Amino acid sequence: MSRRIIYIGKKPLHSYIRAVLMAMQEGELEIDLVARGGNISRAVDVAELCKRKHGIIAQQLPEFVEVSGIASNSETVMSDEGHERMVSVLTISLKGKGDFPQSPEP
Repeated sequence: MSRRIIYIGKKPLHSYIRAVLMAMQEGELEIDLVARGGNISRAVDVAELCKRKHGIIAQQLPEFVEVSGIASNSETVMSDEGHERMVSVLTISLKGKGDFPQSPEP
């Protein structure tokens, strides 16, 4: 089974936390966050917020979310001017464990 990959870009952090939550609620408890270049720090922030369950969205994640792995790499991309350049790539693997919090009944 392949892992769900969430590519981190320039959207607000809560968008990516919500994507992690939706994937985990669908049963995919192992997720890779992938970011390139300047978005790497945003991926680290998303992982930490999920791990600490910080914020309303993250509080709905499973009981435990851990960083199960980090991998760095680089890839060659084409610039707008048509030149090749190297860009750093970071993959953060998250793993959810335990039960999801119970929603309060209306």
